[in-house]
Amino acid sequence: MDWVTAIPPSGDKSYNACSVIVDRYGKTPILLPFHRDDTAMDTALLLWIPVISHTGLFKNIISDRDPKFTSALCTNLHRLFGTKLSFSTAYHPQTDGLEERMIQDLEDMIRRFCAYGLEFKD
Repeated sequence: MDWVTAIPPSGDKSYNACSVIVDRYGKTPILLPFHRDDTAMDTALLLWIPVISHTGLFKNIISDRDPKFTSALCTNLHRLFGTKLSFSTAYHPQTDGLEERMIQDLEDMIRRFCAYGLEFKD
């Protein structure tokens, strides 16, 4: 699980960030729009409900050390759901290489989309 924050604001709600979640086994990406200044509570509500309803509960989540994931709220949610939260080390592509590759592809798609002057819809 990682974030892309270099997105131009777009849509009715002016989202300017995206959460990238990739299933390690099925290699299926889940992309969710966010705001850069969302709190841990906003993140939990917007992340857990759509993702859990789509994939079910996770056994293990690997994330970077973003404050949204290291907060007491997220720690308590992981404990409540029985999910193991692991943090990746910086510059260690073996841990989160799949997400980083997905982020590169996403940024490339956004760059091409914006080059034609198109706008995202919610």
